[in-house]
Amino acid sequence: MNSGPSITANSPHFQRRWVEYYEAIAGRPPRDTLLMALELFSTELSARRRRTAVDLGCGEGRDTVEILRQNWRVIAVDGEPEAIARLRRRSDINRTYLETRVQRFEELTLPPDVDLVNASFCLPFCPPAAFAQLWEEIVTALRPGGRFCGHLFGDRDSWSAYCDISFHTRPQLEQLLAPFEIELLDEEDQPGKTALGDEKHWHLYNIVVRKR
Repeated sequence: MNSGPSITANSPHFQRRWVEYYEAIAGRPPRDTLLMALELFSTELSARRRRTAVDLGCGEGRDTVEILRQNWRVIAVDGEPEAIARLRRRSDINRTYLETRVQRFEELTLPPDVDLVNASFCLPFCPPAAFAQLWEEIVTALRPGGRFCGHLFGDRDSWSAYCDISFHTRPQLEQLLAPFEIELLDEEDQPGKTALGDEKHWHLYNIVVRKR
């Protein structure tokens, strides 16, 4: 996952590094954006039915496990078969209300009336040509009062050299979020490192929003 423009998100080199990424983040806690969204749901009147979440780009399951622990039904989706295999092998997971899918963003179909779509650091890896359709699928799937939480990359991110990763300016982001009430929109624009220790400039939006 270095920032050289010769490597693209869908290249064999990049895909091989997903395995290294899963190993690097093993045992890490769920993302703060997810925890905030779940906490906001917990303050609302209890639903008579079991709530349903979609965990996009679920990876080895750091977020999926937490959603299940809070008694949700989870549809966990990842484009990499290895990610789903690692998720299903976890000893700390309750599979009773877990559905898994190997599905790329370009082919994503979601059920209606979803309560939560969680997308931690994954949506930027949707090719730009397919992003509008993907975002429409997410917005349409969410019920009124449902939430999206996750991350998008800004246009000043050092990975903007990649032609098949999606980036958004602030005005573009605000347009995407027009169907929602904003509960968290935190922008990071600073140097840092990836989970694999590579130097990187992050331009990142941390997002929790509620559908109107």
